[in-house]
Amino acid sequence: MGNRLTQIATRTGDNGTTGLGDNTRVSKDSLRVHAMGDVDELNSNIGVLLCETMPDGVRSLLVEVQHQLFNLGGELSIPGFELLKAEAVLTLDNALAQHNEALPRLQEFILPAGTRAASLAHVCRTVARRAERAVVALEGQETLKDTPRHYLNRLSDLMFVLARVLNRYRSDGSVGDDVYWKSERMVPQS
Repeated sequence: MGNRLTQIATRTGDNGTTGLGDNTRVSKDSLRVHAMGDVDELNSNIGVLLCETMPDGVRSLLVEVQHQLFNLGGELSIPGFELLKAEAVLTLDNALAQHNEALPRLQEFILPAGTRAASLAHVCRTVARRAERAVVALEGQETLKDTPRHYLNRLSDLMFVLARVLNRYRSDGSVGDDVYWKSERMVPQS
């Protein structure tokens, strides 16, 4: 890994550049920095989500995701470096299968709403999609491994599924539900 921060206010970024993990300096507006920032924002939003009440298994999964996103951020900060492993994508695939199996099949579109925890999971889903787009844009200019793109794609899917799980979870043992879209176009005409 590159240099670890020993102080935060270095003032070296005052000129509009930032240092990567390999000590090169790039514009703060570069595609790499955008991707790093989106991954960091996603990780921060997951941190906010973790402040909510949720099943222990979901909590431990999200904590692991935070560690993997930190690996991804480190990988993005050092061109050519690999920290995020394919096994991390497999972990998400397994979690998707496990949680999807316990949910009723969707018959209708759902809104990004419901409980506070579910709504925060939907925010994480949308930030994951933005981070994925940023990584794809970076891939248009530089060679990257496939794992970061795969991980973010799968993570956004998982956040959708976890939002549904969190809408059903109640600490008192009762069961909630999704908030369904009520489209005027879909109402049967008499």
